[in-house]
Amino acid sequence: MREPAAQGDSGEALLALYDEALPAVYGYLFARCRRRQIAEDLTAETFLAAVDAVRRDSVDDLTIGWMVGVGRHKLADHWRRSAREEAKVRALQESGDTLDDPWDVELDRLMAEKTLAKLGSLHRLVLTLRYVDDLPVAATAEILGRSIHATEALLTRAKASFRQAYAAPTSTTTSTPSKGGLP
Repeated sequence: MREPAAQGDSGEALLALYDEALPAVYGYLFARCRRRQIAEDLTAETFLAAVDAVRRDSVDDLTIGWMVGVGRHKLADHWRRSAREEAKVRALQESGDTLDDPWDVELDRLMAEKTLAKLGSLHRLVLTLRYVDDLPVAATAEILGRSIHATEALLTRAKASFRQAYAAPTSTTTSTPSKGGLP
């Protein structure tokens, strides 16, 4: 291992080499990847690796050629990472329908809640008891103080009102049953 003075000399040598090596390393990387941002990032990684190597005192011959070699390794690492990421994306695209994305279900739930809020209170109540609370028609009828047949008819009208309001989400009118029991 070199003495501290020698490490300082390597650091100074790296600083002196920087101005000469920067265009050579960047040019080498850009010529191979043809993307300015990637070449800039890899050039920065190359110089960070050089600083690390100087600190660890693992550089025997600090030259532009050595710096380009480090850049070559950084480029190879980049290509390997890119290939792994592309393989993951391809695998996700190929699996397509097998992905379980709950977002559509969540949007549907939110839309259903907004639609319920647009309905009249009796329709909202009967639909909530039957489909949100999952009560059977007989239990729903008992809570509402109606016969089973009257509750089934109310459910039919409430579902129709819900479908109509759901199909037209921009509508702000609420649906209330008329005196004859029809919406």
